[in-house]
Formats: sequence, C-alpha cells, structure tokens
Amino acid sequence: MQNTTKLQPGATSESDIAHGRNVLEQEIKGLTALAEALGKDFAQAVDCLANAKGRVIVTGMGKSGHVARKIAATMASTGTTAYFVHPAEASHGDLGMITTDDVVLALSNSGETAELSDIIGYCKRFSIPLIAMVRRPTSTLVEAADIPMVLPEIPEASPTNAPTTSTTMMMALGDALAVALLERKGFNRDDFSVFHPGGKLGKAFIRVCDLMHKGDQLPLVTEETPMRDVLLVMTAKTFGCVGVQDSSGTLLGVVTDGDLRRHMSPALLEMTAAEVMTRAPQTIRPEALAAEAVAVMNHRSITSLFVVSDGKPRGILHIHDCLRAGVV
Repeated sequence: MQNTTKLQPGATSESDIAHGRNVLEQEIKGLTALAEALGKDFAQAVDCLANAKGRVIVTGMGKSGHVARKIAATMASTGTTAYFVHPAEASHGDLGMITTDDVVLALSNSGETAELSDIIGYCKRFSIPLIAMVRRPTSTLVEAADIPMVLPEIPEASPTNAPTTSTTMMMALGDALAVALLERKGFNRDDFSVFHPGGKLGKAFIRVCDLMHKGDQLPLVTEETPMRDVLLVMTAKTFGCVGVQDSSGTLLGVVTDGDLRRHMSPALLEMTAAEVMTRAPQTIRPEALAAEAVAVMNHRSITSLFVVSDGKPRGILHIHDCLRAGVV
C-alpha cells in the first residue's frame, strides 16, 4: 500500500538540515581546494582547446558522463564547438565522429573506466590530443593523457562514497574551461544571444535596435508643422506621440497626448509643433538593451521612446514591442 503520510508544517527534521549542510560544506571544501590547485595543467588545457582546428569532444561514463554532457553544452553555448560522445557508443561506430583535428576531453573519477579504453586507443593511434579530468593521480587515463587535470583528493560528501564532491569539482572545472575559452575568444553578450534566441537569457540580451520601428513608420514632423497636421500624423502612426525635428534632422522634442491636454484650447489647431512640444525628451540608444528601455518607460510612465544616435531619430520603440518579445 502506498504511504500517503504527509509531513505536517513545522515537522522539518533538524538532522536532515544538518546532513544537507554537511554535504554542501564538503563540496565547498572540494571547490576551494580545486581553485587553489589550479595551475599549469589548466593553462595547457585551455591553450590546447583554444587552438583546436576542429571540435572539442567531451566524453565520460556514468555520473562523469552526465557532467561531460553539461560541459559540452556549456562550451557550445559560449563559442566553443563541442559535442558529447558516449564512450560505449564510440566502441560501436561513433569513433568515426572524432577527427584528427579534434581535441578529446575525457572525464573519469577512477581513471580506469573500461568503456573509455577504445577512445583512448583511438586518440593514441591518430595523435588526437587527449585531456583528462580525473580524480586518481595514478591511473590508466592519467598515464595516457597528453594533459592530465587531476582533481584534489577531497573525500566524497556521501557516506557510501557515491560521486558527489568529485562530480561537483568536475562540473566547476568544466565551467572554468568554458569561461576561460570564452574570454580567450572575446565571446560577448551579443554572441551569446545568437546562441540563446529563446528562453530568458536570450530575451535578456535583446537590444532596442532589434525591436524598434524605423523608416516610414516613424511619426516625425518639423518645427513649423501646424498642429492640425501633427494630429493627423499622430493618429496615422498610432504611437501616441510625434517627434519634432529641426531642418538638420535633429530631434528637438516630442508632442504627446499629455501635451495636447495641456494646450487644449480653440487655438490649438493654429499652433505649431514647436509651440506645443516637450523639449529635450527622454530617448534611448539603439545599442541599449530592451530591458533598459522598459525600465525607462516604467520609471517615466510613458509608453514610447524615440531611439536616437548623433542627435537624430533612428527609430521608435513602444512598450508593447518589448512585451511581445518577452522583455519584462
């Protein structure tokens, strides 16, 4: 019979919290030791990976394999072409995925993982650089590797010796490699957004120039334009405002719904845009993040922003453009 007993509010076990805290503290020790031990082998690994003509092939079995998949995914998303190859599948044909231009990064806790033997032999046969991420300093993988990265001998956080601290160190070391390669290649936020068009990260890097309206869509008039014509432009363009330019194309001000209300009188239609406009309006750069534009519009309680560079309007952004793109 299924146990349907539920913990009552406040029934949290103090011993569970203590066990959890001990695990975290043990893994912190591992990460601290890893940071302190980082040295020439890490620098050599980064150099080898950065100079690879082909791809980075990341491999590992079991828990190390799960970490290897994550490392490959992190590298791929930060500008380093990387793939995960399952060592058991490699022995049944997938070795052909690895070329002589590639670099292999192999993960193993013991360094004696039997399934890695064919990949190791393949690397040796075809002179493919082999980087090892391993815990035991005296092991087959360490001896075979061109660049062995040996993890500090910090005990596992599990009383059964299940991979815990070691996999945490592997994951962190993989992140360190990926970020070092990112820095070496000058990979930036624009590049990152190309690889992350979906999801919250991609949306966070959307720029104003990616969303703004431009060209004939811009609601623009000159200083001398009569307000009756300004109203026609404002109605046709549907942004709730009109930009006012001088003869050189510089944006001088904007006419908004608020300006219309403030100047409401029988004489309004006989006035010019320059007489009604709000001067020195809030604007934003094309290169600014769309999230920054949303923050400005929320702070100013406005719904549109002219996008300006060199004093001239290049586009206009409405709050709805940002919301449709998922920028909040």
